[in-house]
Amino acid sequence: MSVNKTDQKIDLKTRLRSTDFKGVCFWDIAPILKDPVCFKQAIQQLAEHFKNKGIDVIGSNEARGFIIGAPLAYELGVGFVPIRKKGKLPFTCIDLTYEKEYETDVIQIQEDAISKGQNVLLIDDLLATGGTIKANIDLIEKLGGNIVGLGFLIELEYLNGRKIIGDKYDILSLIKLKTTEL
Repeated sequence: MSVNKTDQKIDLKTRLRSTDFKGVCFWDIAPILKDPVCFKQAIQQLAEHFKNKGIDVIGSNEARGFIIGAPLAYELGVGFVPIRKKGKLPFTCIDLTYEKEYETDVIQIQEDAISKGQNVLLIDDLLATGGTIKANIDLIEKLGGNIVGLGFLIELEYLNGRKIIGDKYDILSLIKLKTTEL
């Protein structure tokens, strides 16, 4: 186990790796997740930024969003709500169809997951073109939730994902990549 005895911040970007995955440049967060010091630092940085936002619940999209969102919810002492692909959640759900880079997808949330007026922080591992997080926003708002922020481990600035979500949200990306190169 790697232990950071000096309590110095680790440059999380140095722990990323890119790989060709099905013909696309894929940013692999596994090296950050497997190092307990890096993983803890990432969760703590997100918690520090969002701790005074009056968050009631964190919503995250499957599957890698869960990896960041659930421990952050625990760290902040708030609830966690999964947003999943259609057919994966029990109980009555509402769904939303949206366009991704290469296909159409459908996501769902349980109809009682968010109460009207609840403050919701949306967390995902990656902001790319913005389609998935925009769909998450639309689902939460459809239930009457109030989005208080968006948090990401990585933002691919070269894909301009912020354009689709606009500038009305408090957005934190721990790692920003301007090109497909580290």
